[in-house]
Amino acid sequence: MSESTSPEAGVHDAQAPAVPHPTDENAIGRAVEAALAAFEAASNLDELKAARLAHTGEKSPLSLANREIGRLDKAEKAVAGKLMGASRGRVNKALAARTSVLEEADAARILLEETVDVTAAPRRRRAGARHPLSMLQERVSDIFVGMGWEIAEGPELESEWFNFDALNFPPDHPAREMQDTFFVDPPESHLLLRTQTSPVQVRSMLERDVPLYVLCPGKTFRTDELDATHTPVFHQFEGLAIDKGLTMADLRGTLEYFARQMFGAEAEVRLRPNFFPFTEPSAELDIWHAGAKGGPRWIEWGGCGMVHPNVLRVAGIDPGQYSGFAFGMGIERTLMFRNDVPDMHDMIEGDVRFSEHFGMEI
Repeated sequence: MSESTSPEAGVHDAQAPAVPHPTDENAIGRAVEAALAAFEAASNLDELKAARLAHTGEKSPLSLANREIGRLDKAEKAVAGKLMGASRGRVNKALAARTSVLEEADAARILLEETVDVTAAPRRRRAGARHPLSMLQERVSDIFVGMGWEIAEGPELESEWFNFDALNFPPDHPAREMQDTFFVDPPESHLLLRTQTSPVQVRSMLERDVPLYVLCPGKTFRTDELDATHTPVFHQFEGLAIDKGLTMADLRGTLEYFARQMFGAEAEVRLRPNFFPFTEPSAELDIWHAGAKGGPRWIEWGGCGMVHPNVLRVAGIDPGQYSGFAFGMGIERTLMFRNDVPDMHDMIEGDVRFSEHFGMEI
């Protein structure tokens, strides 16, 4: 159960680039002009992709400046929001225009280079394979099945009660707003596309007897723009354990074992205090990963904590007798830093050359 399991969670780097102030028109203007110049200088789609990562990725000057808006006072936020919105709009418009030009040129080149001789004998095509995200989800599931856990699934079109109310989200929680959640018309139906796989955990508590150990992998939906590190449709795996006498030590031990199964014996984990409505206490989970580009470092992986007594009560479980822990991570995010994948676009564009790097398993 975690709100921070989507792919956008941050990486804790030792050195961070200089961040332009979001109200500094000159600095923001220079960043915009640099982006426009880089896009225009790109002579093919590969060069444009590199320019896009440099000027719109999570570590680009504009993205870092936009992230600083939340720290400003109310008066400055309005100025910064207007400036950053206009600036990012210019950059995105220029990127879209240059992409269109280069795609047309690429299509013309391919048409010329890949002309088919219809009189030639056909060549057999090899069989395809599952996507690396599916393979990774299966790998995660196998680890927990080996620990004696069960796999649980649930509907992607979910009731607001299961997605929010049963998980102790207050009525005014920002995650309920339209900018985060895909609600389904009519509003009085109280249906939505699930924002997390946590509703499956609630259903498991209602449908199964305790003690309970389930892993809930699946597709989730949030109203994010598609870019290098965000996608409106992504995948999570969330774990839930309910039993007598469970503590944070059991949670840490489980996560530590899982991390070492995924990343090798050198992997380490740490828990940092945080807040989620459905767990108390709550923590952010970081992993010390030695295989990422740039050398070993702490990387934010997901969220976790002890199941809130209110969530247990909703499911008819007595918090005086039972306790539980829960955790959640994003599958795309795990693939990104486990296999050094820098761009979310690679995962969703369906290019078989991307899947080939992970082995063509059937």
